[in-house]
Amino acid sequence: MLYPVNELFETIQGEGVYTGVPAVFLRLQGCPVGCPWCDTQHTWSKDAENKVAAADVIAKTGPDARYFELSAAEILAKANELGFSAKHLVITGGEPCMYDLRPLAEAFEAAGYQIQIETSGTFEVRTSPKTWVTVSPKLNMPGGYPMLASAMQRADEVKFPVAMQKHVDELDALLVEKPPRPGVTICLQPISQKPRATELAIRVCIERNWRLSVQLHKYLAIE
Repeated sequence: MLYPVNELFETIQGEGVYTGVPAVFLRLQGCPVGCPWCDTQHTWSKDAENKVAAADVIAKTGPDARYFELSAAEILAKANELGFSAKHLVITGGEPCMYDLRPLAEAFEAAGYQIQIETSGTFEVRTSPKTWVTVSPKLNMPGGYPMLASAMQRADEVKFPVAMQKHVDELDALLVEKPPRPGVTICLQPISQKPRATELAIRVCIERNWRLSVQLHKYLAIE
């Protein structure tokens, strides 16, 4: 199986439970969900004319829709070639769960990596049993994809973007309708770090004993 890779780079994880952990980010191309506030809209379409050599993607200096396709073993070899020292692999997108991630997760786990997937929860999660699954629920988005109960059940953390009280209410309804497993970490993430959204997220996290996710990488101005 070949995976369409939009980015492969090393940085610090800026969100959720693993905030602050050195990580290799593997960003896959393709996403039909269509979130209006998405900051990676360049990953939405997988057009043949944007398929290029791996070296061209690695050399990118900014976001664009170019991608390369490699097998799991070839992506691992590319990560080794680039000399990454982090052993936490974040598979993101786009929507990575459009693809069967089991070969990818298993290849990197065999090389000593901890795997994390960031997904909208609108596609079946196909990965290794040891993968940490971060579900960031996307409700009523333009793409029309419903949340899957199976994705919520597979979640190790639920990371929800909020800007106003109605978003908290939507999350409450989702947690009742499609509950995650007991003990799952719930993170609230203020959309665009706006003061009103941040204040709301802080208040609700304290009230509920949930966790705040502040997108550290944006405050630090790193990728």
